[in-house]
Amino acid sequence: MGDDSEWMKLPIDQKCEHKLWKARLNGYEEALKLFQKIDDEKSPEWSKYLGLIKKFVTDSNAVAQLKGLEAALAYVENAHVAGKTTGEVASGVVNKVFNQPKARAKELGLDICLMYIEIEKGEAIQEELLKGLDNKNPKIIVACIETLRRALSEFGSKIISLKPIIKVLPKLFESREKAVRDEAKLLAVEIYRWIRDALRPPLQNINSVQLKELEEEWIKVSSAVPRQTRFLRSQQELKAKFEQQQAVGGDADGGGDDEEETVPQVDAYELLEAVEILSKLPKDFYEKIEAKKWQERKEALEAVELLVKNPKLESGDYADLVKVLKKVVGKDTNVMLVALAAKCLAGLATGLRKKFGQYAGHVVPTILEKFKEKKPQVVQALQEAIDAIFLTTTLQNLSEDILAVMDNKNPTIKQQTSLFIARSFRHCTPSTLPKSLLKPFCAALLKHINDSAPEVRDAGFEALGTALKVAGEKAVNPFLADVDKLKLDRIKECAEKVELVYGKKTGGAAEKREGKPVAGKTAALPGPGADKETKDAATKAGPLKKASAVKSGVPPKKGKPATAAGAGGAGAKGKKGPETKEIFESELSMEVCEEKAAAVLPASCIQQLDSGNWKERLACMEEFQKAVELMERSEMPCQALVRMLAKKPGWKETNFQVMQMKLHIVALIAQKGNFSKTSAQVVLDGLVDKVGDVKCGSNAKEAMTAIAEACQLPWTAEQVVAMAFSQKNPKNQSETLNWLSNAIKEFGFSGLNVKAFISNVKTALAATNPAVRTSAITLLGVMYLYVGPPLRMFFEDEKPALLSQIDAEFEKMQGQTAPTPTRGISRHSAGGGDDGEEEEQEEVGNDVVDLLPRTDIGDKITAELVSKIGDKNWKIRKEGLDEVTSILNEAKFIHPNIGELPAALKNRLNDSNKILVQQTLSILQQLATAMGPNIKQHVKNLGIPVITVLGDSKNNVRAAALATVNAWAEQTGMKEWLEGEDLSEELKKENPFLRQELLGWLAEKLPTLRSVPSDLLLCVPHLYSCLEDRNGDVRKKAQDALPFFMMHLGFEKMAKATGKLKPTSKDQVLAMLEKAKANMPAKPAPPAKSSSRVVGGTAPAKFQPGSAFADDLGSNTMESKPDPKKAKAGGLSSKTKGVQGKKVLSKPNLKEDDDKSGPIFIIVPNGKEQRMKEEKGLKVLKWNFTTPRDEYIEQLKTQMSTCVAKWLQDEMFHADFQHHNKALAVMIEHLESEKDGVISCLDLILKWLTLRFFDTNTSVLMKTLEYLKLLFNMLSQEEYHLTENEASSFIPYLILKVGEPKDVIRKDVRAILNRMCLIYPASKMFPFIMEGTKSKNSKQRAECLEELGCLVESYGMNVCQPTPGKALKEMATHIGDRDNTVRNAALNTIVTVYNVHGDQVFKLIGNLSEKDMSMLEERIKRSAKRPSVAPVRQAEEKPQRTQNISANAGMMRKGPAEDMSSKLKIMYRTYRIQNRNMGSHSETTHTVPREFQLDLDEIENDNGTVRCEMPALVQHKLDDIFEPVLIPEPKIRAVSPHFDDMHSNTASTINFVISQVASGDINTSIQALTQIDEVLKQEDKAEAMSGHIDQFLIATFMQLRLIYNTHMADEKLDKDEIVRLYSCIIGSMITLFQIESLAREASTGVLKDLMHGLITLMLDSRVEDLEEGEQVIRSVNLLVVKVLEKSDQTNILSALLVLLQDSLLATASSPKFSELVMKCLWRMVRLLPETINSINLDRILLDIHIFMKVFPKEKLKQCKSDFPIRTLKTLLHTLCKLKGPKILDHLTMIDNKNESELEAHLCRVMKHSMDQSGKADKDTEKGASRIEEKASKAKVNDILAEIFKKIGSKENTKEGLAELYEYKKKYSDADIEPFLKNSSQFFQSYVERGLRLIETEREGKGRIAPSTGNTNGEEVGPSVYLERLKILRQRCGLDNAKQEDRPPLTSLLSKPTLPTVASSTDMLHSKLSQLRESREQYQHLDLDCNQTHSSGIGTTLASPSSAAANIDDLKKRLERIKSSRK
Repeated sequence: MGDDSEWMKLPIDQKCEHKLWKARLNGYEEALKLFQKIDDEKSPEWSKYLGLIKKFVTDSNAVAQLKGLEAALAYVENAHVAGKTTGEVASGVVNKVFNQPKARAKELGLDICLMYIEIEKGEAIQEELLKGLDNKNPKIIVACIETLRRALSEFGSKIISLKPIIKVLPKLFESREKAVRDEAKLLAVEIYRWIRDALRPPLQNINSVQLKELEEEWIKVSSAVPRQTRFLRSQQELKAKFEQQQAVGGDADGGGDDEEETVPQVDAYELLEAVEILSKLPKDFYEKIEAKKWQERKEALEAVELLVKNPKLESGDYADLVKVLKKVVGKDTNVMLVALAAKCLAGLATGLRKKFGQYAGHVVPTILEKFKEKKPQVVQALQEAIDAIFLTTTLQNLSEDILAVMDNKNPTIKQQTSLFIARSFRHCTPSTLPKSLLKPFCAALLKHINDSAPEVRDAGFEALGTALKVAGEKAVNPFLADVDKLKLDRIKECAEKVELVYGKKTGGAAEKREGKPVAGKTAALPGPGADKETKDAATKAGPLKKASAVKSGVPPKKGKPATAAGAGGAGAKGKKGPETKEIFESELSMEVCEEKAAAVLPASCIQQLDSGNWKERLACMEEFQKAVELMERSEMPCQALVRMLAKKPGWKETNFQVMQMKLHIVALIAQKGNFSKTSAQVVLDGLVDKVGDVKCGSNAKEAMTAIAEACQLPWTAEQVVAMAFSQKNPKNQSETLNWLSNAIKEFGFSGLNVKAFISNVKTALAATNPAVRTSAITLLGVMYLYVGPPLRMFFEDEKPALLSQIDAEFEKMQGQTAPTPTRGISRHSAGGGDDGEEEEQEEVGNDVVDLLPRTDIGDKITAELVSKIGDKNWKIRKEGLDEVTSILNEAKFIHPNIGELPAALKNRLNDSNKILVQQTLSILQQLATAMGPNIKQHVKNLGIPVITVLGDSKNNVRAAALATVNAWAEQTGMKEWLEGEDLSEELKKENPFLRQELLGWLAEKLPTLRSVPSDLLLCVPHLYSCLEDRNGDVRKKAQDALPFFMMHLGFEKMAKATGKLKPTSKDQVLAMLEKAKANMPAKPAPPAKSSSRVVGGTAPAKFQPGSAFADDLGSNTMESKPDPKKAKAGGLSSKTKGVQGKKVLSKPNLKEDDDKSGPIFIIVPNGKEQRMKEEKGLKVLKWNFTTPRDEYIEQLKTQMSTCVAKWLQDEMFHADFQHHNKALAVMIEHLESEKDGVISCLDLILKWLTLRFFDTNTSVLMKTLEYLKLLFNMLSQEEYHLTENEASSFIPYLILKVGEPKDVIRKDVRAILNRMCLIYPASKMFPFIMEGTKSKNSKQRAECLEELGCLVESYGMNVCQPTPGKALKEMATHIGDRDNTVRNAALNTIVTVYNVHGDQVFKLIGNLSEKDMSMLEERIKRSAKRPSVAPVRQAEEKPQRTQNISANAGMMRKGPAEDMSSKLKIMYRTYRIQNRNMGSHSETTHTVPREFQLDLDEIENDNGTVRCEMPALVQHKLDDIFEPVLIPEPKIRAVSPHFDDMHSNTASTINFVISQVASGDINTSIQALTQIDEVLKQEDKAEAMSGHIDQFLIATFMQLRLIYNTHMADEKLDKDEIVRLYSCIIGSMITLFQIESLAREASTGVLKDLMHGLITLMLDSRVEDLEEGEQVIRSVNLLVVKVLEKSDQTNILSALLVLLQDSLLATASSPKFSELVMKCLWRMVRLLPETINSINLDRILLDIHIFMKVFPKEKLKQCKSDFPIRTLKTLLHTLCKLKGPKILDHLTMIDNKNESELEAHLCRVMKHSMDQSGKADKDTEKGASRIEEKASKAKVNDILAEIFKKIGSKENTKEGLAELYEYKKKYSDADIEPFLKNSSQFFQSYVERGLRLIETEREGKGRIAPSTGNTNGEEVGPSVYLERLKILRQRCGLDNAKQEDRPPLTSLLSKPTLPTVASSTDMLHSKLSQLRESREQYQHLDLDCNQTHSSGIGTTLASPSSAAANIDDLKKRLERIKSSRK
């Protein structure tokens, strides 16, 4: 039982994977209990088991498997994440459970499958089950079929898709296994239950016996409609409803509803295989069908009839076949053949369905005409054919053909057409039978019901009755207004009898319910807007009776979408705009009107209305007027009152006084009441009639103006003008035009439909009456004010005389500005008032261009023409182009449909024949003018290629191209050109012509724009490269364009973009940017006039700030169109809304139009909290869906109703996207003014915006994103933080949009995600974005990964949730993605993390596949970016950042949970990569570990002292590290005690201890170090560390980094702690490096980093300030010596060389650093004689080669000191000396020896040493060898002369003295007297003293010093060195305060040095040399005095030791040391 006890202790998840089945069984049992216990479906516990569930179901032990299945079932039922396991578990169930003998196992497997379906994974399960049907094991097949059957029976056919199942059924019936066939039969019966006869056709071909059995079974199936009995999680409402019904007992209630829900969904047609018949037609079919003999024709038709009996036909080109059949139907004399051909057509239509639609239009007229046949069988065949054809198309498409035959003289045709209409109507729904269709049909049918032939009348009644039934009385009644009662009753009676295809209960219900289309019946196009349209239709229909005489029955006119969306003219631009908001009244009957009027008017008044006595009528009018004046708006029945006025005598009133009063009353009613268009229709006729009256005209005009104000001018004007011109009275016509001219001035032009007036104005211009002509010309003048020159285009074909008059009028208007509108403003939001006119004009102008009569030239662009343009022969190409020119000339203005022309023209733009290129360009120019703004859609495919032509070498071609581009840009605005990457791609091309032309063009266009798309930023890098172009013109153009780019993008963005330039370029570009900044023009302001036309009279002041704000915004989305603020319904009905909104404004004097000016968001106290509670308590639906269903939208609407203004809500939930745009514009406008309101409704606003993400319309999406940017800016200014609820219901949907194909949108979404981090913690954003990486959309995955990288870069590792490890593992999985962009994104993200977090990354990622890992390593190597400390965006992440304290350390402290054995591998990888970086040696790659960069940067800046800078740096870290040591505490306790309990083997124990060395907690680290130290000290145990050395060293220097960066900076930490830690680290390392075998295991990369860390520590001035700092540095010194001596010599030499190279490369590195590295190298050189044989010379020489490649001699000589070059030469020289000529055999590892001077240098050295006579001592190094070289080269005198020259020069004094000493020692008889003789006394004594000093020092040490230049005394005169020292001290931030103690600085040779200083220096030197000896005879690094201060090695390093006071102190210390040594 010992085994048991072991596994009993394991956690559940480990038990489940145990190799013992008992352990697994136990694990499954516990897991089952656990799963049943966890309440929260989103608990993190579930994720632990994600990978295990498959093992649960596929367990090899049957007993355990049963329990595993139970646990798996519980998991699937309860876990939120279970869906992720669907595929693997289902395939496990199918393959490993369904074949089990135990029934219980199968049952559980089946339950698991069904449970997956319940959690919405039906498709995946079905797929696996269908795969299972191909399994060879019949048991599995049977179980799969049974599962499918159960699923269908419980979930129904909506959820289980039947098509794939039905496909495999026949195959199952053929199975040899009876069990399979039986199960298949049961499945077929189940399917039949759901889809009935639709199943018959697919099973027609199975064995007849089986079919018969099936038929018998099918008969038994209950005829009750099957119902779903088990529901998906998303169908919980249905479930509740179902349970409730069960409780009530059956479906007594709501049965009807359900019936409609479960109408069989599967159409048999869908389940059939299509048959191809065209190829099967008889070969001679087309000849036979034309044959003269009818028998042959019959044969041909019979062949077709046979083929079309196939129920589903393959689509193809049936045009010819249809053509001949149509011909037979229309022309054949034999009626039998007509019937046969009709049957064939019917068969084709049925078999092809929708695909036949294209031929319907050709055939229907022929069939309708053929209804003249009387024979019943022909008529029946024709009826069947036309009915079948109707189903393939829509009534709309056929309406013209049908209406054309309605007036046919033949009664049979009329009758059959009406009957056909009746049948067609039955297939319609209110939405597919709109008012626009009903009107013409009803008009035609009304004639039929008055026809003389009774059968025609009957058919007419039936059709009208059907229409009434389908569309409802409300919609049809207006068209039946003139029908007498008898006929009306008859129509209603017919309506009762009608049976509709979409079973409607009653006529009345028709409007409320909307039928659902039966599959395959395509006439219906149901949409949620259906019922609304119907109601609208009904109400709009009212007034049409009056206006029916006039053509302008208010057809909806479409403006450009842009205008509807945005401009001040949203008014009546489209009928749609305003109508949604207007007051609608249905037309009231006279009786109702009289009743309503009687309620508000005195009785006498009503009686006297039609009195014969005019005085009584006058008195009555006076009373009427009084009553109206006193009435409240809400009580005034406007329509009733105006109908009373129109009542006999009405407008025929003969007495002018009564008439004047009457007209005045109309005006009053319009002003004071809620006056609708219906009321207006009642009176306008009369008003127009009186407008020309001398006495009453002015009153009529007053009334018309009042109506215009109530119903908006555009609508009123259109009605009035149309009425005026439908009568003959010229006075009325001219006065109407005059009224309109004034009205336009008063109301402004917004929303007027120019086109509607043009035709009437043309009529007026042609009038015989001069007054009418004059009025028309005056009106044109007024219109010209608003529209501008484009207006003239409409009148170019007028007679010259008239045209000159028009021109004269226009001339008069030139230069005048349109007057400020004084009426109708406030209700059109201030839109009319506060815009700049120019915009308004431009806008209307654009409109006019839209309204030009355009020709469609699509059909003229034939394939023949296109092929001509592409012909090989240039002449033919030219002909083609000529043809195009003539087509365009003819057409003048064209529709945008130009077929294949763009592609053809595009190819001609790079024609080899330049003449053709120019011709093409002129065609394109012409095209732009002809097509107008619609040319926009061709910018990308034609405009951009024109820009390419700007690069042509010929001047004239470029000029033509530029003219073309300008012509296009004039039409399209610039936005289209600047969007996307096309322009930047052009600019990228290095063609000087293209660049200068394009930049010139941009410089011209950019200053005129108010705003530009963000894509302009893409051009900036190329603009910078143009600034440095070789071509002077390009550079000049680029400089000219620079300020305009900056004007739009801002200096910051432009400067940021320079980051990627080379350093030299960057400085130049930045200088230019600074210059451009000074010349930067301001953005063009909104036109200046707006200030003068601030909101007119009635506009409430509230609008002014709003509009100003919007002006500043400049719209990102609309170029050259007005600002978004005008998107506020410029012409949305105004008064009308007062009523529907809040009826607050009851005071009679307040204008109703104020109601839109109220707040749009109403603050409901605690409203948001309440909503959150409801959502939490599941009282409402949780906002979570894949696509928004109606119930979500309805719920949101309900929630919004309390806190959003009614009119805005209507816009927001309108079916038309243009209204959404308007709503967004209003929201943008109110954003600043209603911050609190926005915040109080924020959850709802965000939810509504998520719905917009599901819209397909780009303009809405762009507008939404624009709003979001502004919204989040505002929220971050308000310091608002999103709640969880708001975030979770918005962010996932925003992230969906990151995968949008359009770049612009993706960029915007990314920008928004960035801004969100300001109001929602980045760490909480992280999981949402992480979820986005699981999308199927590869763009989304890639963008999300990039975003994750940005988050980590900006906020550090702490954003990674749930843990950095999990997050990174998840990210790393994408490295293997199919999609290249995703792979790249994943790699880049991990590289970013690597840059932030360094080496830890590999540890966190865990094991990757070899391929992925190599990709990652390659990428990190390529990125070669120094790891940089994550710039913390502090304020934004404060709530989280407190935990960031020791993110680095924390990583390593994760303890045993992570597998330690892989750690070393991972650490090693990091080093492999870093070493590669070193190897690549590009300027940028020096990898000074990031902790040191900052400090070294600072040191390099000579001007500022580090002392001042350092605290700032430290401070920076402290901001987000509040309590460094507090957080890790709990972990330590858990971890540190007895490791052995937890770790069975030594390796993992050591791993674990080592991982603790890098802990952020000092005590943990010390404890770990002590343990390691103990192990190392015991010889027998030390070996255990083997293999862990690199790992230990990495952990150690990480800890050093941590101390350097974090602990040292932490004031709260006791510095003694730090010293303790340092001594532990150094102690254990010294112990390690005393064990040679272990020391040699350290690899190059690790040694390099270790040396880096140690040297940095020596240079850390903060350490010196510690009490025992010197002691620490002394120990480090000792450690360095140990490392140099004991490590693998090749590795350490290599490491030092690389480190030296990096430190010299690094601009940030301090000179002291490099110096110390070189001293280490000297030390190594000194050891070479002993170690040369153990060194891998090839590797060392490779390193030297790389060093010399990066630093050629010239470059080294440029270094500030000659130290590096000397070091290198000494090293090489020593190697040559030791190895001799053999050294040249060691260059094997160098690929290309010519890349550096190494080989040449070695050869030179060899040559010299060969020539040399005597060999020097073994120990003599560089100085001596240099002298030997020289000795062999020249005479003694020359040498001495050179030496003395050196001594005399300021720079090389030391070197000279050293050489002189060496020389004298070697050639003791040499005479130096002659050289000293000529010099001054001072110089002589200086030389002697110098030599003496060198002698004492070298003798004292008993060894030869390594560096010749290091060891001369300071007798040169301290002034020089003091000066140097001062500079160095400043650099190091040491203070120079004690200046006064020092001797004055004297020039080098001016007077003798001061003895005190000299002696003190002497003293110091000798002490130092003794001290060096004292250090256990380890000579470390030689120092001369001046370097003592700079290097930081040696005891005295920190204290400024030049001052006398300090020297005394030093003496004492040195004495102490000496005595201790003794």
